[in-house]
Amino acid sequence: MAWLRTFVTACVLAAPAWAQEAPEVPDAPEPPMTYERLGRIIFALDENAQPMGTGFQLSISGVPMLVVTDPAADRMRAMVPLRPAEGLTAEELMRMMQANFDTALDARYAVARGQLWAVFIHPLSPLEKDQLISSLGQTVNIARTYGTLYTGGALQFGGGDSPGIQRQLIEELLEKGEEI
Repeated sequence: MAWLRTFVTACVLAAPAWAQEAPEVPDAPEPPMTYERLGRIIFALDENAQPMGTGFQLSISGVPMLVVTDPAADRMRAMVPLRPAEGLTAEELMRMMQANFDTALDARYAVARGQLWAVFIHPLSPLEKDQLISSLGQTVNIARTYGTLYTGGALQFGGGDSPGIQRQLIEELLEKGEEI
Protein backbone atom coordinates (compact mmCIF):
# COMPACT_ATOMS: atom_id res chain seq x y z
CA MET A 1 0.00 0.00 0.00
CA ALA A 2 3.03 2.28 0.08
CA TRP A 3 2.60 2.80 -3.66
CA LEU A 4 -0.95 4.05 -3.01
CA ARG A 5 0.24 6.63 -0.45
CA THR A 6 2.95 7.77 -2.87
CA PHE A 7 0.42 8.05 -5.71
CA VAL A 8 -2.12 10.00 -3.63
CA THR A 9 0.62 12.33 -2.38
CA ALA A 10 1.77 12.93 -5.98
CA CYS A 11 -1.80 13.68 -7.06
CA VAL A 12 -2.32 16.17 -4.25
CA LEU A 13 1.01 17.88 -4.86
CA ALA A 14 0.43 17.99 -8.62
CA ALA A 15 -3.15 19.25 -8.33
CA PRO A 16 -3.61 22.82 -9.56
CA ALA A 17 -4.27 25.52 -6.99
CA TRP A 18 -7.95 25.75 -7.96
CA ALA A 19 -8.41 22.11 -6.97
CA GLN A 20 -7.10 22.81 -3.46
CA GLU A 21 -9.06 25.98 -2.73
CA ALA A 22 -12.40 25.93 -0.95
CA PRO A 23 -15.31 26.42 -3.37
CA GLU A 24 -17.25 29.66 -3.32
CA VAL A 25 -20.63 29.48 -1.65
CA PRO A 26 -23.37 30.90 -3.90
CA ASP A 27 -25.76 33.54 -2.56
CA ALA A 28 -28.86 31.50 -3.30
CA PRO A 29 -29.09 27.89 -4.42
CA GLU A 30 -30.22 27.24 -7.97
CA PRO A 31 -33.58 25.56 -8.47
CA PRO A 32 -33.37 21.82 -9.16
CA MET A 33 -32.63 20.86 -12.73
CA THR A 34 -35.71 19.52 -14.47
CA TYR A 35 -36.40 18.43 -18.02
CA GLU A 36 -38.03 21.83 -18.66
CA ARG A 37 -35.12 23.85 -17.20
CA LEU A 38 -32.62 21.68 -19.05
CA GLY A 39 -34.57 22.37 -22.26
CA ARG A 40 -34.43 26.14 -21.73
CA ILE A 41 -30.65 25.97 -21.27
CA ILE A 42 -30.20 23.73 -24.32
CA PHE A 43 -32.30 26.03 -26.51
CA ALA A 44 -30.20 28.98 -25.31
CA LEU A 45 -27.11 27.08 -26.53
CA ASP A 46 -28.67 25.90 -29.80
CA GLU A 47 -31.87 27.56 -30.99
CA ASN A 48 -32.25 24.73 -33.53
CA ALA A 49 -32.24 21.98 -30.87
CA GLN A 50 -35.01 19.43 -31.21
CA PRO A 51 -36.94 17.77 -28.37
CA MET A 52 -36.76 13.99 -28.66
CA GLY A 53 -38.76 11.93 -26.15
CA THR A 54 -37.28 12.76 -22.76
CA GLY A 55 -34.23 14.33 -24.37
CA PHE A 56 -32.92 16.67 -27.01
CA GLN A 57 -30.86 16.65 -30.20
CA LEU A 58 -28.59 19.65 -30.52
CA SER A 59 -25.35 20.80 -32.06
CA ILE A 60 -22.54 22.58 -30.26
CA SER A 61 -19.84 24.08 -32.46
CA GLY A 62 -20.96 21.84 -35.29
CA VAL A 63 -20.79 18.65 -33.20
CA PRO A 64 -24.12 16.77 -33.02
CA MET A 65 -25.08 15.71 -29.51
CA LEU A 66 -27.90 13.86 -27.77
CA VAL A 67 -29.00 14.78 -24.25
CA VAL A 68 -31.33 12.28 -22.62
CA THR A 69 -33.01 12.39 -19.24
CA ASP A 70 -34.69 9.92 -16.97
CA PRO A 71 -36.62 12.08 -14.49
CA ALA A 72 -37.87 9.01 -12.59
CA ALA A 73 -34.27 7.91 -11.94
CA ASP A 74 -33.10 11.55 -11.59
CA ARG A 75 -30.38 11.07 -14.23
CA MET A 76 -29.21 12.75 -17.40
CA ARG A 77 -26.69 11.85 -20.07
CA ALA A 78 -25.10 13.92 -22.86
CA MET A 79 -23.62 11.82 -25.68
CA VAL A 80 -21.61 12.34 -28.84
CA PRO A 81 -21.12 9.27 -31.07
CA LEU A 82 -17.49 8.92 -32.16
CA ARG A 83 -17.09 5.69 -34.11
CA PRO A 84 -17.90 1.99 -34.05
CA ALA A 85 -16.20 0.29 -31.11
CA GLU A 86 -15.19 -2.64 -33.29
CA GLY A 87 -11.54 -2.35 -34.21
CA LEU A 88 -10.44 -0.26 -31.23
CA THR A 89 -6.93 -1.30 -30.33
CA ALA A 90 -5.66 -2.05 -26.84
CA GLU A 91 -3.50 1.07 -27.11
CA GLU A 92 -6.50 3.26 -27.98
CA LEU A 93 -8.54 1.83 -25.11
CA MET A 94 -5.62 2.37 -22.71
CA ARG A 95 -5.21 5.97 -23.84
CA MET A 96 -8.92 6.69 -23.36
CA MET A 97 -8.81 5.20 -19.85
CA GLN A 98 -5.79 7.39 -19.04
CA ALA A 99 -7.67 10.45 -20.31
CA ASN A 100 -10.73 9.48 -18.26
CA PHE A 101 -8.47 9.76 -15.22
CA ASP A 102 -6.81 13.12 -15.84
CA THR A 103 -7.75 15.11 -18.94
CA ALA A 104 -11.34 14.26 -19.90
CA LEU A 105 -12.51 15.93 -16.65
CA ASP A 106 -16.31 15.63 -16.22
CA ALA A 107 -16.77 14.01 -19.63
CA ARG A 108 -15.74 10.41 -20.33
CA TYR A 109 -15.08 7.99 -23.14
CA ALA A 110 -17.47 5.04 -23.05
CA VAL A 111 -18.54 2.05 -25.13
CA ALA A 112 -22.17 1.02 -25.44
CA ARG A 113 -24.14 -0.87 -28.07
CA GLY A 114 -21.09 -1.36 -30.26
CA GLN A 115 -20.36 2.38 -30.38
CA LEU A 116 -17.62 4.55 -28.88
CA TRP A 117 -19.08 7.67 -27.23
CA ALA A 118 -18.00 10.88 -25.59
CA VAL A 119 -20.37 11.19 -22.61
CA PHE A 120 -21.28 13.21 -19.56
CA ILE A 121 -23.48 11.43 -17.00
CA HIS A 122 -24.86 13.11 -13.90
CA PRO A 123 -27.81 13.13 -11.50
CA LEU A 124 -30.40 15.47 -12.99
CA SER A 125 -31.82 17.49 -10.09
CA PRO A 126 -28.54 18.68 -8.48
CA LEU A 127 -27.04 19.68 -11.84
CA GLU A 128 -26.35 23.40 -11.98
CA LYS A 129 -26.60 25.53 -15.12
CA ASP A 130 -22.89 26.41 -15.38
CA GLN A 131 -21.90 22.83 -14.58
CA LEU A 132 -24.15 21.60 -17.38
CA ILE A 133 -22.81 24.10 -19.90
CA SER A 134 -19.18 23.36 -18.97
CA SER A 135 -19.76 19.61 -19.16
CA LEU A 136 -21.44 19.83 -22.56
CA GLY A 137 -18.39 21.78 -23.76
CA GLN A 138 -16.05 19.18 -22.26
CA THR A 139 -17.99 16.40 -23.98
CA VAL A 140 -17.64 18.15 -27.33
CA ASN A 141 -13.94 18.73 -26.64
CA ILE A 142 -13.18 15.08 -25.88
CA ALA A 143 -15.07 14.16 -29.04
CA ARG A 144 -13.00 16.62 -31.07
CA THR A 145 -9.68 15.56 -29.50
CA TYR A 146 -10.30 11.81 -29.70
CA GLY A 147 -7.23 10.29 -31.30
CA THR A 148 -5.02 13.28 -30.45
CA LEU A 149 -4.98 15.02 -27.05
CA TYR A 150 -8.03 13.32 -25.46
CA THR A 151 -8.86 16.41 -23.42
CA GLY A 152 -11.95 18.10 -22.06
CA GLY A 153 -10.25 21.41 -22.79
CA ALA A 154 -9.87 22.71 -19.25
CA LEU A 155 -7.17 22.08 -16.67
CA GLN A 156 -5.76 18.62 -16.07
CA PHE A 157 -6.00 16.75 -12.81
CA GLY A 158 -2.51 15.92 -11.56
CA GLY A 159 -1.00 12.51 -11.08
CA GLY A 160 -2.07 10.94 -14.36
CA ASP A 161 -0.24 9.81 -17.49
CA SER A 162 -1.51 12.40 -19.99
CA PRO A 163 0.93 15.25 -19.24
CA GLY A 164 3.90 12.95 -19.92
CA ILE A 165 2.33 11.61 -23.10
CA GLN A 166 1.56 15.13 -24.31
CA ARG A 167 5.05 16.32 -23.31
CA GLN A 168 6.52 13.43 -25.32
CA LEU A 169 5.11 14.96 -28.52
CA ILE A 170 6.72 18.31 -27.71
CA GLU A 171 10.05 16.61 -26.98
CA GLU A 172 9.89 14.73 -30.30
CA LEU A 173 9.19 17.98 -32.17
CA LEU A 174 11.99 19.79 -30.35
CA GLU A 175 14.37 16.98 -31.25
CA LYS A 176 13.38 17.20 -34.90
CA GLY A 177 13.81 20.97 -34.74
CA GLU A 178 17.39 20.64 -33.51
CA GLU A 179 18.42 19.50 -36.96
CA ILE A 180 17.30 22.79 -38.56
